[in-house]
Amino acid sequence: MGKVVMYSSVSVDGFVADENDQPGPLFDWLSNGDVPLDESGVLKVSRASYDHTRPYWDQIGATIVGRHVFDLTDGWDGTPPGGVDHVVVVTHRPKPEGWDLEAPFHFVDGVEAAVAKARELAGDRVVEVAAGDVGGQVFAAGLVDEVRMDVVPVVFGSGKRYFGSVDAQHLLEDPDVVIQGDRVLHLRYRVRR
Repeated sequence: MGKVVMYSSVSVDGFVADENDQPGPLFDWLSNGDVPLDESGVLKVSRASYDHTRPYWDQIGATIVGRHVFDLTDGWDGTPPGGVDHVVVVTHRPKPEGWDLEAPFHFVDGVEAAVAKARELAGDRVVEVAAGDVGGQVFAAGLVDEVRMDVVPVVFGSGKRYFGSVDAQHLLEDPDVVIQGDRVLHLRYRVRR
């Protein structure tokens, strides 16, 4: 069974978006390099960022997101982002009307059910959990094995927190990956058990 990884780009002060759900410059590192990150030609990063990010993306079998992110992105028009095979959406509401039932999106109620479904779909590949409220719930439930952050040199001051509403202390191991890209610092922490 693959590991569960909480992941996002994040401001230095710990936010994944501002109060209006805007990421500001958090994703600029994905277009300020000269090495294509995917076939689209849109995402171009530094060599250091590519060498860190591409192998990780290739390991992802399923991504877990909340309904809020799903709605903000219009469900990525039924195509999972980044070439991921499956998206598991945590929601208490039904699928949107007219939703393509063939699209590889799975709607579940609750984070435990989401992790179980994503693990089933991913097999021995990575289950990625988007940071934010749902990611924080998965983290607080003790279901995250690893935390990955792409730290961008910007201070938001307020907004949507990386760990959502987590309000208790959780220890992580020392970072076992620290890679400097162009306007981004890639970090990986294992969750202490």
